[in-house]
Amino acid sequence: MGFGVFIHRTDSIYDDSPAEQYQFPSQYLGRVQACVGDWIIYYEPRKVAATRGYFAVAKVVQVIPDPQAPGMYLALIEPGSYLDFVNAVPFSGPDGVIERGVLNKEGRISGRAQAAVRPISGGDFNRILSIGLAEDHPELPRSGEAAVTSQPDGFSDGVQAPFIFEQERARVVQLSSRIVRDRLFRRLILQAYDKRCAITGLKLINGGGRAEVDAAHIRSVEASGPDILSNGIALSGTAHWMFDRGLIGLSDDLEVLISRHANDRDSIQGLINKSGRATVPAGIHERPHPQFLQWHRENTFKH
Repeated sequence: MGFGVFIHRTDSIYDDSPAEQYQFPSQYLGRVQACVGDWIIYYEPRKVAATRGYFAVAKVVQVIPDPQAPGMYLALIEPGSYLDFVNAVPFSGPDGVIERGVLNKEGRISGRAQAAVRPISGGDFNRILSIGLAEDHPELPRSGEAAVTSQPDGFSDGVQAPFIFEQERARVVQLSSRIVRDRLFRRLILQAYDKRCAITGLKLINGGGRAEVDAAHIRSVEASGPDILSNGIALSGTAHWMFDRGLIGLSDDLEVLISRHANDRDSIQGLINKSGRATVPAGIHERPHPQFLQWHRENTFKH
């Protein structure tokens, strides 16, 4: 087992679904197999316009031949392991290249940086996670919830611990913590939606500085919904309650649907944006994905 980097583009020609599978040719089979049972980091190349750089982490659970494409393989992602970074990590930072394993002995970028799949050292993995999941300004907890300090989650940047291997594995353990993942997912969604409810358009900040909006999963965690930006939406408390109970839903073009089971359609209609559509981020990878919206309509929305 070992950490790895998988290159993925939003406009990829491959049959990729980062939270579920990664398609690759046979030339990378050995490198991908070396990652089975361990974590990989997704990276979008610098030549991509508005690149996200290193943008997510996930765990590879299995490698199989692609049944639809001879000569191709699929790296299957462990359900529930994918996690978008709250901070995009650039290839190069103030101190130089972030992934130092791509440098040659002379300190120059080597051909390894072009490989679609490549191994990554524990130190580089740790460094990228420290930046991608850093919580310099964490969202305040909900009323009644215990605040979780940044130290125990292992994601705060600081002095390198002497036992690097133990530190790396401690961070890996935290990647599976539901408490940590929920907190990071909330920050990710509120950041993308500017702390504004997608259904009502309201942006309310309470006296304590906390945004009164929830980070809702479109396909629920209980139904194996991933912690991916395109499976999330910012909703006010009332809108979230109605969404989870199937009283409202969204079409693929983001029109707000009102269930026939709702007993006060006029009031619900009055809460919705005047456009009748949800307000979402502009980026393609940030918008609710049709597959998750369809799941909600088929499994939660009351027609």
